Amino acid sequence: MRVIRTIAELREALEYMRQGGHGPIGFVPTMGYLHEGHASLLRKAGEKSGTVVMSIFVNPLQFGPNEDFASYPRDEQRDLALAEREGADLVFIPSVEEMYPQPIRTGVSVSSLTSQLCGASRPGHFDGVTTVVSKLFHIVQPDYAFFGLKDAQQVAVLRRMVSDLNMNVDIISCPIVREEDGLALSSRNVYLSSEERRQALVLSRSLREVRQAMEEGSIRTVDEARALLVSVISESPLAVIDYAEILTFPDLEELEGGSRLTDAGGEVIMALAVKFGRTRLIDNNVFIPKEAHALV
Repeated sequence: MRVIRTIAELREALEYMRQGGHGPIGFVPTMGYLHEGHASLLRKAGEKSGTVVMSIFVNPLQFGPNEDFASYPRDEQRDLALAEREGADLVFIPSVEEMYPQPIRTGVSVSSLTSQLCGASRPGHFDGVTTVVSKLFHIVQPDYAFFGLKDAQQVAVLRRMVSDLNMNVDIISCPIVREEDGLALSSRNVYLSSEERRQALVLSRSLREVRQAMEEGSIRTVDEARALLVSVISESPLAVIDYAEILTFPDLEELEGGSRLTDAGGEVIMALAVKFGRTRLIDNNVFIPKEAHALV
């Protein structure tokens, strides 16, 4: 495994790989502090690609003024050990100065899809995401790029960016990886106290209970599903709900509250963002609603 810190060196290494016939290039962009979710992306990249490139870059453009850019967890040596274990060939770790050598005047923005969910509560966040991912795609020029569905809105936004701008890369979405008790893996989980972590299990439980109620036919409408989501999460005294929404996926369009879930005509997403103390966690479930009688 080779660690690279400059754009010029990365481009040179990738050109060597291409000329050597090493097969498709798979790319896993990360902000570091890697966990098993990132490891699963690297393994998937290894299955589909001849060369696996991972980036580690905490991107300042996607953090708001009161967010945790400075304190975002970082552990380069731990990250490199995981990347090597999971078969990464090249690890790109640029500095902020390498990625943004001058104040950036050009950005990439995806409208509509970014006005919901995290885009509503974190203005400018997705502009930072799409801008840095666009830069990385231009630098790496991968055949495949791998993203976890824990941030399903990010996946939807990046798919639309790639489609709208005719970028020559396939976005591969990978399932959420969870702890044994159901908590979705996140680099921010390290911020949780033991009690906050215990109560954060209500997120995955709320998603399970709503799905079960749908399948049993005890709830049928969007309003009923949303109300149950909020009710279950509110059982946790430390939970402060940012949003608990049900939208179409991947277009992230609103559904009429009184409409039946099955009227969505395709996939829907139940998406949550909830704070425990100072830590904001997200979780979701993407599925196709079915009539209860079809499930028994």
